[in-house]
Amino acid sequence: MKQDFIYGIHTVAALLERAPERIEQLKVLSGRADQRMQQLLDAAEKQNIRVERADRNELERFDAKHQGVVALLASNFEYREEDLKNLVQRSAKPLILILDGVTDPHNLGACLRSADAAGVDVVIAPRDKAAGLTPVVRKVACGAAEVIPFIQVTNLARTLRDLKEWGVWIVGAAGEADALIYDQDLSGPIALAMGAEGSGLRRLTRELCDFLVKLPMAGSVSSLNVSVATGVCLFEAVRQRQGAKRKNSSV
Repeated sequence: MKQDFIYGIHTVAALLERAPERIEQLKVLSGRADQRMQQLLDAAEKQNIRVERADRNELERFDAKHQGVVALLASNFEYREEDLKNLVQRSAKPLILILDGVTDPHNLGACLRSADAAGVDVVIAPRDKAAGLTPVVRKVACGAAEVIPFIQVTNLARTLRDLKEWGVWIVGAAGEADALIYDQDLSGPIALAMGAEGSGLRRLTRELCDFLVKLPMAGSVSSLNVSVATGVCLFEAVRQRQGAKRKNSSV
């Protein structure tokens, strides 16, 4: 079976920071010793990840845009439910995405791509009646499925209760909500819960949310595609978090 891999300085650095357990080995261009590469090598050493020097021809067998580094990923790696607490507690203010029964693989792939771009720490979905990491999902995700932790849980309601115990606020997107997403504080430790295509959040999921928010809809269409709505909501959280960082740095 062909081994999965990722490449490029930024992508590999992000995986080293967010999910080093996914990396089996780094292949690094012989002779490259600039500051960015040294930072990668230091991070790999800290995580006890094996590093092998390779010539340009070997790296270009993976991809011509390798930027001098290729990370070989652990075969058949899959995050388990028991990994969730560690993933959540890696960050003082985790940003989590919950997909409550998204069944369309194209939507799941698009959600994973947006989640990766927004810096989400982990994506959670139910194991039953929801899409998993199929080849279609991986293709649509454009590499995000190999980088971002994705965990399918057997009991989503129990997982939501666990998140609350770990200090995470659950913010659910629902068309019937009174508050707008833009008025909700998303700068702390939050899990953004998005519902399935058409039906939205399930009743119990909705009841377990600490806050319900909606997007303003000015046209005749009553809702957005779940992947589009997810991107809008996630990047509102990103906007608020970046604003909070700038405010704190200026104090």
